[in-house]
Amino acid sequence: MYLHIGNNKNIRTKDIIGVFDADTATVSSVTKKYLSAAQSEKNVLFASDELPKSFVLYKDKRGKYMVCFSQLSTAALAGRMEQFEKRDHKAEPEQAL
Repeated sequence: MYLHIGNNKNIRTKDIIGVFDADTATVSSVTKKYLSAAQSEKNVLFASDELPKSFVLYKDKRGKYMVCFSQLSTAALAGRMEQFEKRDHKAEPEQAL
């Protein structure tokens, strides 16, 4: 399953490590250092030219850790993931007790 994070950018949910609020997470000096290092290593993508509200940390196909900033809020992204999870659980056959 894929999570659409905006502007035709999709990330496989099994590769997602975390979804973070851009305003609150970037207050930490540790996060700032990590994002700066990721930027210098060209491991940062932007799903949109709009002001980012969140970012997703994930592993790409090569196993490299990537950061993708999204104009969608963490609540919107979490809601999308919940929708997929509910839909997947409905599709699973019931188990006999």
